[in-house]
Amino acid sequence: MSDELEDLGPIDYLVVEFPGNRMTGEGLPLLLDLVDRGIIRVLDLVFVRKDRDGSVSVLEANQLSGDGGLDLTLFEGASSGLLGRDDLTEAGSALEPGNSAGIVVYENLWAEPLAAALRRSGARWVAGGRIPVPALMASLDAAESAQESTHGPRPYVIGK
Repeated sequence: MSDELEDLGPIDYLVVEFPGNRMTGEGLPLLLDLVDRGIIRVLDLVFVRKDRDGSVSVLEANQLSGDGGLDLTLFEGASSGLLGRDDLTEAGSALEPGNSAGIVVYENLWAEPLAAALRRSGARWVAGGRIPVPALMASLDAAESAQESTHGPRPYVIGK
């Protein structure tokens, strides 16, 4: 088992909120493309709903609303055991009442060779994380404002 763990890439998760419990399936082909191209491996895919009273429940595939194009059969059995009831409740607590979410846990296969090489050399992963796009944009806006207040406007800014 430790040899198998030695070859794993970093594991991440996403919680994607769907207002009004409307899941159209529009992102599903893009997720499948990432899997097909060997960029990620889906370890878990679970859906939860937060009711108006704040209670959180797990949704079964047949409870998901969509436009008829939401076919999740390819992910049946995607359950690594990494997500427990507490994790699902915590993810659900981030939702607005009346909304649902998809929770996907995935291995970054693209980083697997790098991670394995680093571990073989004695290095170890000690931290990781994500910078949300809104936080990045706020940081860039703040830096631009600070630059303008001390040096005048910049001729161009990344992302604009």
